[in-house]
Amino acid sequence: MIRLRKMDTILHNAQRQGRISFYMTSHGEESIHIGSASALRPQDHVFAQYREAGILMWRGFTLEQFCNQCFSNDLDLGRGRQMPVHYGCRALNYHTISSPLGTQLTQAVGAAYKLKLDHMASSSDNNTKEAAIAIAYFGEGAASTIDFHSACNFASTLKTPMIFFCRNNGYAISTPTTDQYAGDGIVSRAPGYGMAGIRVDGNDLFAVHAAVREARKYALETNSPVMIEAMTYRQGHHSTSDDSSRYRDGEEVRVATDVSDPIVRLNRFLERYGWMNESDVASVDDEERLAVLKAMEGAESRPDPSLSTMFEDVYWEKPPHLVRQEAGLKDHLRRHGVSFQ
Repeated sequence: MIRLRKMDTILHNAQRQGRISFYMTSHGEESIHIGSASALRPQDHVFAQYREAGILMWRGFTLEQFCNQCFSNDLDLGRGRQMPVHYGCRALNYHTISSPLGTQLTQAVGAAYKLKLDHMASSSDNNTKEAAIAIAYFGEGAASTIDFHSACNFASTLKTPMIFFCRNNGYAISTPTTDQYAGDGIVSRAPGYGMAGIRVDGNDLFAVHAAVREARKYALETNSPVMIEAMTYRQGHHSTSDDSSRYRDGEEVRVATDVSDPIVRLNRFLERYGWMNESDVASVDDEERLAVLKAMEGAESRPDPSLSTMFEDVYWEKPPHLVRQEAGLKDHLRRHGVSFQ
């Protein structure tokens, strides 16, 4: 959790310095990331929105990989085609982030249905694979999209083993929850879809872990979806393109931070039982800060992806029209004296 916050702080500052183009922090929501990720299994497929970097971090994505993506260099797994923080990693079953809200929800349903069919097929062949679920993360604002309704309806009727995980952090960019819905949050919608649901304190690491652990177990045992609503608070701006001081009072942020900050709460818990003290926390804090700075400096010094990568990955074999486009681009750059890799 400290590593995630340090990475967020440093890369956010790097954007302010003009070193990367965009960033989004997770300040105040770290317990959701680590609590849920620790309750999942490696074979489970993650469909995140854009504020769930800690889940990928828990699964083994390195600081170097995070920084390579944000700086869009030659080691970026996405080859520089995505905005910063739009991570993806096939090896870790973390599907690439999409900017449009809600698109990951219907995708997760389809993945969960396929996981269910694969498990049924392996069982009939007496070659049972370890069961897996899909989990879709989204903010409460995304629950106002048509994709949310479509996904919930399909998941319930198709009986897909998955978790809908709502991060209710109080704001959909600048729109407070009071202007988003008049009902009892998001989880109250679950019964209408014939879906089990639970609300949890999203700033309590252990509560989030327990909720996801039991939801995963229930989803696999019943072949059905579960909705979790984690109540938290977005301490930072929506993104580096946002200024939250224009729509919420600074005192509101200060009070919420003082009362519910998940890292402070966890530190106090560990200190109470003598497992950590202030000196230990400071040491970890400094260690993670230096590790992020080292990773960022390394990523920043690397070259851009090769120009040829623009025409790769979509097709297994490059079709004639892309071959012509690549040749045309190189000829255009050559005629205008522009060097390229």
